[in-house]
Amino acid sequence: MCDAQRVTSEPATPAESRPAPDTVTLAKVVARQRAEMDRLRDLAAKTAVLEQAKGAVMALTGCSPDAAEEELQRRAADGTRTLLEECWVTLGGLATAPAATAPRPDPDLTPESSPASAHDVATTDEGSAALGPLGRELVHVATPQELARCLLGHLAPEVGAGAVMIYSLLSSGGLELIGHAGIDDTLATQWHRVPPLAGVPALDALRAGEPRWLEDAAADRKRYLMIGDSPERWPSRAWLPVPTGDVPDVCIGVLRTRVGPFSADVRQHLHAVAQLCAGRLRAFDTRSQDIADASVDTVQAVFDALPDAAMLLTPLPAASGGIKDYRIDAATTQAVDVVGRAGRQLIGRRFRECCPALATEPLWQGLRRALTTGKPYESEPFAHQEVVAGVTELSTYSVRAARLGAGLVITWVRHGSSDRQEQRLADVQRLGSLGWASWNLVTHEVTWSSQVFTLFDRNPARGPVGLTELPELTLPEDVPALAHAIAELLGEGLTFDIPFRIRTASGLRHLRVVAEAVPDAAGTPVEVHGVVQDLTAQRSAELALVESERAMLTQHDVLRAERTLAGRLQHALLPLPIRPVRLAGLRVEVAYLPAQSGIHVGGDWFSAIELPDGDALFVVGDVAGHGIDAVATMAQLRFTAKGMVITGSSLTGALDRLNTLLLHSRDSHGTATLVLARYNSAERRLVWAQAGHPPPLLLRGGQVRYLDRPRGMLLGASAAPVYVEAECRLEPGDRVILYTDGLVERPEESIDRGLKRLSEAVLSHHSDDPGSLSLGPLLAAMLEGERRDDVCLLDIRAPMDLE
Repeated sequence: MCDAQRVTSEPATPAESRPAPDTVTLAKVVARQRAEMDRLRDLAAKTAVLEQAKGAVMALTGCSPDAAEEELQRRAADGTRTLLEECWVTLGGLATAPAATAPRPDPDLTPESSPASAHDVATTDEGSAALGPLGRELVHVATPQELARCLLGHLAPEVGAGAVMIYSLLSSGGLELIGHAGIDDTLATQWHRVPPLAGVPALDALRAGEPRWLEDAAADRKRYLMIGDSPERWPSRAWLPVPTGDVPDVCIGVLRTRVGPFSADVRQHLHAVAQLCAGRLRAFDTRSQDIADASVDTVQAVFDALPDAAMLLTPLPAASGGIKDYRIDAATTQAVDVVGRAGRQLIGRRFRECCPALATEPLWQGLRRALTTGKPYESEPFAHQEVVAGVTELSTYSVRAARLGAGLVITWVRHGSSDRQEQRLADVQRLGSLGWASWNLVTHEVTWSSQVFTLFDRNPARGPVGLTELPELTLPEDVPALAHAIAELLGEGLTFDIPFRIRTASGLRHLRVVAEAVPDAAGTPVEVHGVVQDLTAQRSAELALVESERAMLTQHDVLRAERTLAGRLQHALLPLPIRPVRLAGLRVEVAYLPAQSGIHVGGDWFSAIELPDGDALFVVGDVAGHGIDAVATMAQLRFTAKGMVITGSSLTGALDRLNTLLLHSRDSHGTATLVLARYNSAERRLVWAQAGHPPPLLLRGGQVRYLDRPRGMLLGASAAPVYVEAECRLEPGDRVILYTDGLVERPEESIDRGLKRLSEAVLSHHSDDPGSLSLGPLLAAMLEGERRDDVCLLDIRAPMDLE
């Protein structure tokens, strides 16, 4: 079957689609020409390097071009180097005295293993062969970043390098990362600028003009600031100054993945690599940031004379395009971080690291707006805990920020006690939606706080309103009460608390005013102090609550009436026998218990009748949902099922037609489950079929089991379901129970657990007492607690004398 359906995805290529001989020939010609072009470009680049080196020799010795080329070839032969390598060495040593072309003795090497000079770096054929490919690759390197990648590709297999970092010395004394390979962008951004601190190995190497070999991570961490961190990732490192002038200003860092010291051969090789890169680095503008550094130095000089706390911040972009942090490029001596560092000690560090309490979301967004829009930003006052003279104090500050070039200048403003009191009063008014007002009855001076103007939706330019004119701002129906309260206050000095309403541009607003009079010595009111509060939100909530309660009561009455109607309809459609009935020689007892929670009537139903041919028909069903619709669908299914079976339809045929009825009846209520059983007394044969319903339970000879369910999907779920009949031959004393899922389902357990409980309960509480189901302990054991669904059950028993 699988082989017959296998389809290949590789179309056969017709013979005529193969390339013609002329096309193949043309492709070969194009390939040869492309290779020739690459060779010519490579030759032109190497020739440019050679001509530059010849020019340098001619300028130093005054010889002719031919003599300069012969001198270069002689030096290359003496040093067992290629002509291209000698050109790079010559270009790298242009500004270095002849005696300075050799690196200084390495104090970490023994006399036997120490490299003697630059020419000794490659005195062996093996060293020349190792540097040859690097010299050729340097021809095509155009930027320090490309140089770092080139060096990593060369040094990874040679010395076990895992990363390369190239730093340039800035005029401020710090370092700038101009090229890197093997580290991610996050780490590169973090170490992009290194301030002129003590214990920086790259700076130490540049100042001494000698390499620094970091071979013991534990010991080196105590002596140096580990650039790049991650000692587990790079346990050994080398920092090599590159001789690009009288004083080296470029340092190459090689971060190894290997543990242990650098061998003598590796050290000699790295010396040679650094000297070979000198000529290439001279062509790069490694001091491109000096202009920016000069402006930073100018700002720092100004900051040194300022008496306030201020910083110059440079944004550090994130990979997503936002700003992940700011770098501190200048700081005043009054700017102190969380650990007590101040002024120039903060340069090069991250703003989040130094001032974590200030890196909150409102301030962060304000700094970003100031940087992008150019408009100065001033934060809301905030509390900040600081240490003053060894004592912890809680002070109030505001932060102001203004753009300066590509960075930000931020300052801190400390508020005095009076400023803090005013701010607290403003916060109370704003958070409480209230404001204060004062009316002087002698001078007729009126004072409103800014919040009162906001509450009355009044422009402050129009000024405040006198006390007696206050009722004119309210709705007409609220004028008498407020005017009467004001009159009593002015005449008798009675304090009042009056709610009223005003009309604003945003709609109706509920306000409350509380006022008291300040009398003179004679008891006459001379001044009135008052508070106005906005109660709109409270009144809206109260009105919404009242409306909600009314709607709930109305809905409750509707649902109660619907339940009453549905219950009456259900009782009319499902007359419940008060005692067991006899059908085709079987004793049948019915139990129906409505749900105790909720006010809806469920759709559980049953039917137990004797057919015209003497057989008995048993039906138990459950319609999805509750209420009138469920009861109507239940009635439709109940009478239709009995009618089809009575008129000769098979059980599966009846189920199929009931499914079609639910699918195409506009008034039907969703889906339903059903079990149909027909008992033939002559053959003692019980034939049954089901549609998504739990299986019947059979009790025989003291043992309980569930009948195997034949195929059958619930009604109303599919247009092409398949229903199959099953058969069970009853024996004397057998007991068959048909039920709905409300008997076995509980919210906290699975249906399998419910079925197991039912089988255990039937064994424990089996009795021949006719009332054992409806009134006995079985239902009580199964239905502990509150019932959330209706329960319908048919108990069918075969007598012991069954013939």
